[in-house]
Amino acid sequence: MSDHTNDNNGKSSSSNKPEETNNSKGKVHNDEDSMQSEGISRRRFIKNTGILAGGVVGGSLLGGLLTNQFQSKQTPDTKAPPEQHFQEARVFFSRKEDFETLSLATERIFPEDENGPGAIELGVPYFIDKQLAGSWGTNAKEYMRDPFHQNEQTYEYQHKDSEQDKSGPNTSTKAPTPTPRYQTRMNRGEVFIEGLRRMNEVSEEKFNVKFTKAEENQQIEVMKAFENGEVEMTGVAAVTYFNLLFQTTIEGVYADPVYGGNKNMMAWKMKEYPGPRMAYINDIEKEEFIVMEPKSLRDYQT
Repeated sequence: MSDHTNDNNGKSSSSNKPEETNNSKGKVHNDEDSMQSEGISRRRFIKNTGILAGGVVGGSLLGGLLTNQFQSKQTPDTKAPPEQHFQEARVFFSRKEDFETLSLATERIFPEDENGPGAIELGVPYFIDKQLAGSWGTNAKEYMRDPFHQNEQTYEYQHKDSEQDKSGPNTSTKAPTPTPRYQTRMNRGEVFIEGLRRMNEVSEEKFNVKFTKAEENQQIEVMKAFENGEVEMTGVAAVTYFNLLFQTTIEGVYADPVYGGNKNMMAWKMKEYPGPRMAYINDIEKEEFIVMEPKSLRDYQT
């Protein structure tokens, strides 16, 4: 009985195997279909999420990678971009009024005339702004320790000018550039800020209008008062400020354009100065007069 029962059990178990196998195959097949459909739905979900992320975040890595394939190809724009003057940006002056006062003051020192552009068109205000933003403006490389005696002897010393155009080489072609002398705790940036704001105050005292709104002859009168030392300033003499303003204006007019002034080398063209040259060996033996187009330091960096 036991053997027969086992045999029947064996037969019954063997007879059931094909059904189980078929059922298992069916389940495997259904599992594969479900996994494929699930995989597709997952991919679609990720793509859709990527599109959303790319649209909302604007430039995320996931959104960029997944949305590039959906973007239509665009022909590149071959038009030349408009000319941009990256030098014309304020770095030191945070107040617009201070910079406008500086611009008009430099224009009075080096005005536009029939010979060429003035200080504003040459970019001199931006040249001064950049110089004041660096170590020169903070007197970082100069001795700035005590004592700073403010007495009659110091006052006379500050009002003396060293005429650089009367000494040294090339004196016949030098522009008058008095050396600023001062005994003060203030660095050059602070001197400029104090001087420019004092110019507005003096203009209001004299003409009831700020320097930036005054007439040209009124602006000149205000600046002459500083030049002659007739204005009282805090911490520095007025003539010291004026000499510093005068010197940096002339430097900005004729400096290499890489420093922010002398825009498009227009000041050099007015003086027919060719700019820095690596050598003259190819032209030194020529007998005829040679006209050279000016070159900037930037021309040697391309």
